[in-house]
Amino acid sequence: MDHPRDIIDVNPAEDAPTPQAETSGSSEIPEEELTRITQDVIRSLKTVYDPEIPVDVYELGLIYKVDLSDERLLTIDMTLTAPGCPVAGEMPGWVEGAVRGTEGVEDVKVVMTFDPPWTPEKMSDEAKLELGWL
Repeated sequence: MDHPRDIIDVNPAEDAPTPQAETSGSSEIPEEELTRITQDVIRSLKTVYDPEIPVDVYELGLIYKVDLSDERLLTIDMTLTAPGCPVAGEMPGWVEGAVRGTEGVEDVKVVMTFDPPWTPEKMSDEAKLELGWL
């Protein structure tokens, strides 16, 4: 069952041109709508904070991949700062809840992964500044 998917690049290279979304094949979702959905998903992800670090999951670099299928299933691959994180069982639900109301998204699935493991290098400059690391 191979369906074209739209991959939302949540960690674009700093020197690369910034298409917010990268397509892997033809998509049934119009580019303008995909751009809006991308912005809405990122805005929603930025409302979810790690309770131990005062920075949102997006800026922390905990979101590895966001995949929007033509059937409008949004699949988010994410990690935690550590496998033993006290909210490991809750944070995927927080992420799902934050993006679930995004217009144009029919369903949401959050997949937890620890490969590759999270490191502080995955944080954005904004997160490092917030933590006083810059």
